[in-house]
Amino acid sequence: MLKQQLNFKLSQKLSPQQIQLMKMIQLPTQAFEQRISQELEENPALEGGQEESDDFDDEFSNDEYDDNYDEGNEVIETDINVDDYLSDDEVPSYKLSANNYSADDEERQMPYAAGTSFTQHLMQQLNTYRLDEEEEEIAQFLVGSVDESGYIRREIQDIVDDLAFTQNVYTTEDKVEKVLKVVQELDPAGVAARDLQECLLIQLERKEQTPSVALAVAIIDDSFDHFSKKHYKKLIQKFDITEDQLRDAIHEIEGLNPKPGGTYSGNTRMAEHVVPDFAIKIVDGELELTLNGRNAPELHVSHDYTNMLKGYKESKEKSKAQKDAVMFIKQKLDAAKWFIDAIKQRQQTLFVTMNSIMHHQEEYFLSGDERNLKPMILKDIADKINMDVSTVSRVANSKYVDTPYGTKLIKEFFSESMKNDQGEDVSTKEIKKILEITISEENKRKPLTDDKLAKILLEKGYPIARRTIAKYREQLDLPVARLRKEI
Repeated sequence: MLKQQLNFKLSQKLSPQQIQLMKMIQLPTQAFEQRISQELEENPALEGGQEESDDFDDEFSNDEYDDNYDEGNEVIETDINVDDYLSDDEVPSYKLSANNYSADDEERQMPYAAGTSFTQHLMQQLNTYRLDEEEEEIAQFLVGSVDESGYIRREIQDIVDDLAFTQNVYTTEDKVEKVLKVVQELDPAGVAARDLQECLLIQLERKEQTPSVALAVAIIDDSFDHFSKKHYKKLIQKFDITEDQLRDAIHEIEGLNPKPGGTYSGNTRMAEHVVPDFAIKIVDGELELTLNGRNAPELHVSHDYTNMLKGYKESKEKSKAQKDAVMFIKQKLDAAKWFIDAIKQRQQTLFVTMNSIMHHQEEYFLSGDERNLKPMILKDIADKINMDVSTVSRVANSKYVDTPYGTKLIKEFFSESMKNDQGEDVSTKEIKKILEITISEENKRKPLTDDKLAKILLEKGYPIARRTIAKYREQLDLPVARLRKEI
């Protein structure tokens, strides 16, 4: 049995415009510029640059568009008020802007060198070797298997199988091993190694064979596990050497490159340039915040589109085609007006959020000492500026600020809080910095264990558990005491 009934339901939904605004807030400066370029291409009613000085009377009103064109059941709504889309300030915007550059000035950009890839660099060297046809195909395949760190991280048998399936080259493991030795003669030294041990041995064998180098080769070849775990006493006993001899051998090993591919200057990895979204300066002992000007582009509605509307208004006979055109213009003007408003709202959101962060961390920005960072979570800032936590997160996760102490990712200023021995809230960033300083000042012959570090921090007024010390140490990318040991 069918039944009809009314239900009242309260729901909250984000409009497409709100979703787009959230996405725009998340964009860093360079991506934001690309978004503006895309919008300028897609919307002919939106124009960049300073608004032209030609003033025109804007006499459109809703009264002019009360007549609707009716053809069958089709109703075309053409109500539009251009005042909603254009600024009616008495002073044109171009009179409020300073332009110290000639219109003929070129926009100069830093050129990038094309260079050659790491693989091409190896291939060029390979051409200097005399190899038969089969060896050359194997060698080229091996070079193609070298990763960006300079290693071939594959088993020889897998390479033999791949040569058969993909290159139609049927060979043996011994032949591939033979050609691999040739590839390992290429520069930089250590390239095409299958693991770190082999990489270090290749580099040591190219050096002048002094007693220290010979001992280093023996250590890497016969006792790599003891060396990697820094079991120095076992190495001294095994090779019957003095501590000074071991120190000299370790010095030779420490001078080697564990990632030979990473040093190639002509690799094709894209250069990453961080463009700060904000800048903080200290002026007369006070903090001054500015937003990167590239986040505040000059955009305005096209005058050509308003002239089209003016022509429609003045025409006595209004055809369906004209009204369809007016509807199209209205949609583009709506989109242009919203985009300009969204940019202004984005600017306001970014500035208000960063300003609140700056004042919360004022001690840090004045001193540059990370130990002055206060505990700060997203909710702290969201409550101050009366915005949602997700909005603050979008600003913090992808934006950079130029400070007197370098360019920093904003999310690095956020941290959890812990209690010190006085019951005061201190930032975990402060504790990590003290931990890092303590480890850097330790006696490397007898590095501090996590238990000892916990006791030292307790003496400094930070009651931290040993497992928390271990967690912070790993986050700081610092190894355990045994691996920090030096002789």
